Amino acid sequence: MTSDVIYLDHAATTPLRPEARAEMEPFLGRDFGNPSALYGLARRSSEAIDSARASIAKVLGCRPADIVLTSGGTESNNEAIKGVSLAQQLAGSGRHVITSRVEHHAVLHSCEFLEKFGFEITYLDVDRDGFIDLDDLGRALRPDTVLVTIMLANNEVGTIQPIAEAARIVREASARLGKTIPFHTDAVQAAGYLDLDVGDLGVDMLSLSAHKFGGPKGAGILFIRRRVPFLPLLSGGGQERRRRAGTEDVAGIVGAAIALEASERERPAAGAHAATLRDRLVHAVPRAVQGAELNGHPAMRLPNNTNFSFPGVEGDALVAALDQAGFAVGSGSACGSGSWEPSHVLLAMGVSLERAAGALRITVGRDTTPGDIEALLDHLPNVVARVRAELVPA
Repeated sequence: MTSDVIYLDHAATTPLRPEARAEMEPFLGRDFGNPSALYGLARRSSEAIDSARASIAKVLGCRPADIVLTSGGTESNNEAIKGVSLAQQLAGSGRHVITSRVEHHAVLHSCEFLEKFGFEITYLDVDRDGFIDLDDLGRALRPDTVLVTIMLANNEVGTIQPIAEAARIVREASARLGKTIPFHTDAVQAAGYLDLDVGDLGVDMLSLSAHKFGGPKGAGILFIRRRVPFLPLLSGGGQERRRRAGTEDVAGIVGAAIALEASERERPAAGAHAATLRDRLVHAVPRAVQGAELNGHPAMRLPNNTNFSFPGVEGDALVAALDQAGFAVGSGSACGSGSWEPSHVLLAMGVSLERAAGALRITVGRDTTPGDIEALLDHLPNVVARVRAELVPA
């Protein structure tokens, strides 16, 4: 909570951790050297990157050489999906990609990009709680499949997909087909709440975004396993072992590593704290507000995520009204180019257009208190009633 708002939109972004800020500061001033240069000032930057990479690799359970440092989750997803699919196409392995209908737009739009180049995309359906059907995945795999990309945890409703089981199905199909089908997961929402060990997950690629776990904006992470075919999207210098050209953001990289390390260290306590607040909302909101319904499974979701529909209101209007009351929350819609669209995630789950239009996402963080939740519960019924009244024609 800040001095003027109770912040309940941690799925959108999180406050920068003080320890990350402290470690970043030298590289925003005194230690400004270009890590590609050879003198001492530059070596301090390159050594900081090496140390950060090793720290990240330890959390993910992989080799430091398998970590590509990017500008965020969007770039990591684009690099993984486009870079691997195009490399596979050039190698003659095929042009078929499998994903789900509830992925982040960075994934879905990357797949749409590939469709323009002749790729066929299979979009797996989900059930009413947002889960894919593993049998559907097994049936979708075929000889020309070159990539499977399924998110670890959903950014809107918090659904945790069975990634380890999905990866096993893909490995078994790869062996049967006599080829390797890389498996990518968008884990942007999972850091700090779920195990990110890539060996346990069984994935070949994993995307992260630092500002989702207390790091700076503009810093991302892509794990890509050795020997996965990959065509870099950025051309230029030889940074990141020629997988991602461009002078590195040393401060951002350092901040990302510090925040990830701290989030992993605090994960058990943070998860338990968030789950307590989440469960309070899951049980209290439908009782407090007439017609309110939870979207997604009540328990098999991220511990910090809740998403409710309030029939008779528009989500964006409810967000604005709660903002005036001192609460920052997210809506279940996506606004672009001045047009409003209901959440593609909720529609894919079979939620009606009216319910999707009135969706509200409430996501807590490590600094959220029980008092913050009780304050929201005190205000929410009156705010919803007021917004509903304003929508009723005079």
